[in-house]
Amino acid sequence: MTDMLQRLPAPEVAQQLTDDFDGLLTCVEITPITHDVTSFTFALPGGAGLIFAPGQYLTITVEVDGVQLERCYTISSSPAQPERPTITVKRSPDGPVSTWLHDQLRVGDVVSAAGPYGLFSTATHPARKVLFLSAGSGITPLMSMTRAMRDQALVCGSGSGLSGPGLGEPLDIVFVHCARTPDDIIFRAELEALAAGGLAAVTIICQDDSPQEVWQGPRGRLTLGALFAAAPDVLDREVFTCGPPRFMAAVAEHLTLIAADPARSHRESFVLDAGAPASERALSGTSHLVTFARSGVTVECDAATTVLATAASAGLRLPSSCQGGVCGTCKSTLLSGQVDMQQAGGIRQREIDEGKFLPCCSTPLGDLEIDA
Repeated sequence: MTDMLQRLPAPEVAQQLTDDFDGLLTCVEITPITHDVTSFTFALPGGAGLIFAPGQYLTITVEVDGVQLERCYTISSSPAQPERPTITVKRSPDGPVSTWLHDQLRVGDVVSAAGPYGLFSTATHPARKVLFLSAGSGITPLMSMTRAMRDQALVCGSGSGLSGPGLGEPLDIVFVHCARTPDDIIFRAELEALAAGGLAAVTIICQDDSPQEVWQGPRGRLTLGALFAAAPDVLDREVFTCGPPRFMAAVAEHLTLIAADPARSHRESFVLDAGAPASERALSGTSHLVTFARSGVTVECDAATTVLATAASAGLRLPSSCQGGVCGTCKSTLLSGQVDMQQAGGIRQREIDEGKFLPCCSTPLGDLEIDA
């Protein structure tokens, strides 16, 4: 009897996906967006994919002049392309990491990254009608959300109408973006294509002309009148805002004036106003001892004061940025004790289980010992 051999097709190797990455990303593509904004696309080891919600961010670590520096950058790509997570970075004259990325990173290089982090997402706050308000590089998380909705619409085959996540209902997007000049409009061609295709109602506001172009659209800053002109039904929409502190403050003032529901207004910024108070909470009258083990410093901390503010008052400078539990820059190890942590997506449950916490948004529930 002759054995019959049959060559079977090799089984397909399922793409490995992770929502908890901490390792090296390889740069596979660099795309200029504007004169000072560039997109960097990465690949995970082994061709794996990154599961993320649109609007989430990665913490990127690079070495600049022998010093390890961390910065948070929003993923600007769509979750529909998990194998090609992309960050879009504006060069900041005073930003060593953004300058390094622009000047030093080349295709084939690797960077350390962790994430995704963050709760600023349409996945966290789903709604049928959304209003995206951005200025400058604050457009990146909102573009990721828009791209996610566009890609989902293509999957659902709903034509020009965008379908809600699992709802089968059309979504209604109003996108307002503010830029200094026409040359500074990030993703301009894509915004114009979204508008032309009926996928979003787009308004772009420029403060000034550029040397090569006289801006023909709305000019100035985002006023209450401009807001209503772009979205007359703003009170019916879930609002997502991202941009510089001055822009964020103006939007907050506008929404307060028209009595918008605060529960439906979401914002994200990794930059605080210079001189903003670390904590404005009233003292509780109860204090606990906080020991910074490596520094050999023990101080009293009021139960209503954040650990980060206490460290600052003791002369310790822990790395920090947002001071609101968003960016994760101040992530530290709690050696003993318990804290009340009101974080906003800057730390993962796995890290909490490992004893990590965010001093910027944590108050002591008892005596603490911290590895700092």
